[in-house]
Amino acid sequence: MVPLADSEAEPHHGMGHRARLRTRLLAGGAEALADHEVVEYLLMTAIPRKDVKPLAHALLKRFGGLAGVLNADARALAQHPGMGETSAAALKVVALAARRLARAEVREKPVLGSWQALIDYLTIDMAHLTVERVRVLYLNAQNMLIHDEHVGDGSIDEAAIHPREVIRRALDLGATALILVHNHPSGSPEPSRADIQITNRIAEAGRLLGIVVHDHVIIGRHGHVSLKAKGLI
Repeated sequence: MVPLADSEAEPHHGMGHRARLRTRLLAGGAEALADHEVVEYLLMTAIPRKDVKPLAHALLKRFGGLAGVLNADARALAQHPGMGETSAAALKVVALAARRLARAEVREKPVLGSWQALIDYLTIDMAHLTVERVRVLYLNAQNMLIHDEHVGDGSIDEAAIHPREVIRRALDLGATALILVHNHPSGSPEPSRADIQITNRIAEAGRLLGIVVHDHVIIGRHGHVSLKAKGLI
């Protein structure tokens, strides 16, 4: 049985606390609110008549922090005791907005000249995935992103990502360069032997047709690794 959720919540008398949070949010910078207060403030919009501070703490504990809460499965959030679809949506819309903002930053500038913006976008989008996902970012001659392709889910090998298909797609799109991306659900972004081998096969195939493989970026919850920076391409 699911506990009272969303509009079913009982009234409370914490309006002064809410006003103080609002004042700090509007007057402060990025650190104006602690993580539990960010979740609390978001839940206030969906559950206006209940003290949601305990619920915010419970969510952070269950999902492992603010990023874990915002990237959690919507159904898991909605079914958490004290939650519901409305409150789950209040949290998920923040993750959606963050992805849109980060994606806009990447699309508006040459990727190689705004590398941190790319890493921020990929981290927001992929660090908390529970499956391994493979993407190829195709770039034009100015190194602007022209297409972000989700190649598939699963381990990165030739069964999931074939070198000739990656290069053929680049030619179809008129791309002159690409960046390979995938995530490690384990959390560690350290490359495997298969990661290195498939990257070099794609780079070799690209050289024959004038397609440059700029990098292969591996995203994990504990950071990222650039195969280019490690001298593995």
